[in-house]
Amino acid sequence: MTRQEKNQGIQINTTMSTQEVEKQDVGYETPPMCDLLTLLLKNRRPSGACNEVWPNIFISDAATAREKTLLQSLGISHIINAAHGPHHIDTGADFYSNTNIQYYGVEASDNRHFDLTPFFYPTATFIHDALNQQRVSRSAALVLAYLMIHQRLTLSEAINIVSARRNILPNAGFLQQLRQLDSTLALQRNRQMETLL
Repeated sequence: MTRQEKNQGIQINTTMSTQEVEKQDVGYETPPMCDLLTLLLKNRRPSGACNEVWPNIFISDAATAREKTLLQSLGISHIINAAHGPHHIDTGADFYSNTNIQYYGVEASDNRHFDLTPFFYPTATFIHDALNQQRVSRSAALVLAYLMIHQRLTLSEAINIVSARRNILPNAGFLQQLRQLDSTLALQRNRQMETLL
């Protein structure tokens, strides 16, 4: 979900040059699954039905996604339903047609064998475009992918930021796919840095 408001809350150092950021990435390795699970499980506390996990990005439960009045009062303008489909949370674009909410559905099963990777980039782009319009989005693994792709965070950094605001625990399959994305992005950053040197 995205909200129409000025960014508030998290302060990000945006004064670092691209070269400084890329120098920090040298030698970075994606953590093993056990370290990521430890990171996800430490300091857990109760989460609300709807939590802002990054400026203007919320993760909510199914009940909140069905509360159009609440969504509009929060200024939510975009929704990603990571459980799209008739056998999951069947809201869909038609459900929001009488609102100004833009909908993006991902028909994903929450099991370790489901391949979520084809949705990482399209969903991250949907979130990025929504935020560029000052708006909103949903779902832990896909929000983590967005933070990694467009905010250039490592998987561990993204988990720390989101987990500080909401308890999340992507299944092992999604987590492994995020690890692969993290490794790919780190390799891309290293190659970009090598061409700058």
